[in-house]
Amino acid sequence: MIYNDIYIIAMAVENTRTVTEDVVKELGYLTLGTRLKRLGERLQSQTQVLLQAAGTDIPASHFPILAALDRLGVANVGDLTEAVGVSQPGVTRMVDKLEADGIVRSAQSAGDRRVRTIELSKAGRQLISRSKRVAWPVIEAAVADACAGGARSLLAALAALEEALAAAPLSARAVRSVSSVE
Repeated sequence: MIYNDIYIIAMAVENTRTVTEDVVKELGYLTLGTRLKRLGERLQSQTQVLLQAAGTDIPASHFPILAALDRLGVANVGDLTEAVGVSQPGVTRMVDKLEADGIVRSAQSAGDRRVRTIELSKAGRQLISRSKRVAWPVIEAAVADACAGGARSLLAALAALEEALAAAPLSARAVRSVSSVE
């Protein structure tokens, strides 16, 4: 059943494509950040279709928070920010939405009232359990297929880029590049 819905959606999308010049792609490294953001947005929107076909209405962008809570158990906003690499205000907004939906619950930390501890609710644990069985394997296989067998090299390249930027930001690299040209 889920595969029929996915196939119908895929065919509808395929029939609406148009071809225009891809300036961002052609500019190469100059617009790599824009290209990665665009790719991330495309992956999230297409993942959302698969999640909805699996009966889940939680935004795809919230699943890294849920996966982190599944792994960590109880965490605070700072822990989640670090675990998923999303800004603190972004994590706070997602946690608030998930709490309003009954997927997570939070409480003030006994040691510091400014800190909230967050954990999956019973409904959140059920959602994660079902997602791991029904949706995540389909999504992972579809993304791996889209990477056309190069998923390992793509993931390694992304990890290397993240590590390189953590070690030396673009501003430091720009200074080195300018100095070597002069």
